[in-house]
Amino acid sequence: LMTTTVTITGTGCPIPDAERAGPGVLVDVDGLRLQFDAGRSTVQRLAGAGLPYAEIDAVFITHHHSDHLTGLQDLVLTRWVMARGEVRPPLPIVVPAGPAESFVREMLHPWRHDLDVRATHANRSDPLTLDIVPFDLPDQPTEVWRRGDVRVLAGQVRHEPVHPAVGFRVETPDGIVAITGDTLVCDEVAALAAGADVLVYEAMRFERIRQRPPHLQFILDYHADTPRIGAQAAELGVPILVLTHLIPPPESDDDVQAFVDDIRTAGYAGELVVAEDLSQVTLG
Repeated sequence: LMTTTVTITGTGCPIPDAERAGPGVLVDVDGLRLQFDAGRSTVQRLAGAGLPYAEIDAVFITHHHSDHLTGLQDLVLTRWVMARGEVRPPLPIVVPAGPAESFVREMLHPWRHDLDVRATHANRSDPLTLDIVPFDLPDQPTEVWRRGDVRVLAGQVRHEPVHPAVGFRVETPDGIVAITGDTLVCDEVAALAAGADVLVYEAMRFERIRQRPPHLQFILDYHADTPRIGAQAAELGVPILVLTHLIPPPESDDDVQAFVDDIRTAGYAGELVVAEDLSQVTLG
C-alpha cells in the first residue's frame, strides 16, 4: 500500500515569527518527495520532517514573492553540499515562466565562488546543476510534471498584481492534494481543488486586517479571507482543509480558535487543521 503524507514545512508569511518558517508544503508519496515553495528556514523544517540533507525529488514554485523563495537557494545548496560523494540527479524545479523562472535561473550566480572552491577542495566532479522546468500560465489546471503514477498539475490563481501566480494539484494513487499558493478565494481555486481530498489554503482574517492603519490594508487585495474559504471548502465538499500562510500569525489559542470559528461559521464541517510548522495529514 502506498501512503501520501502532506507536511506543512512553513506556515508563516513575510512577518518574522520565531515559530513559523516561510511558506512551504512537502508532499511525500511513498518516498517520492515533492516540495512546494521554499520560504525562510525550509531546510530546518525539512530536517524536522526527517530529511536532514534536503533530499527532495522536485520543487514547485507558485510565484515570485520573496517570502516563498528565500529558502530555495539554501535547499538547493544543502542538497548538493551534503551529497557526500553520492551523485544526485539535477533537481527539477518546476516554475511558471516569467519572473520566478528568472530568479531560479539566476539564483546560484552569487554562489559560484563558493561552489567552485567546494568542488575543487572535495575533488568533486558533479557540479551543482538544476533541471529548470518552466511552464506557461495555463487556462485550466494542466499537467506540468509526472513521475510514474504521480502527476502534478498547475492552475492559475488570483494574486494580482503578482503575475503569473499558480497553485498546484498533486494526483496520487492515494488521493488528490490541492495547494493554493497565494490567492483570493476564486473560481480558479475551485477548479484546482475539484475532487481533492486535501486542500491546503492560504488564510487571512480580513476582519483583523481591517483594524490596522489604512496604509497596511493593501494586503486585502490579494489574499484569501477565512469566511470565504470556509464557504468554498463546504461547497467543494473537501474532506480535509489545512490553513497555512496565516495572517495575522496566531499568538494564542484564542487566535487559533478565531480561524476555526471563521471557517465553521461559514459552513465547513470537514476535518480542519489550522497548521503549525510540521503539521501533517496522511492519505492512503
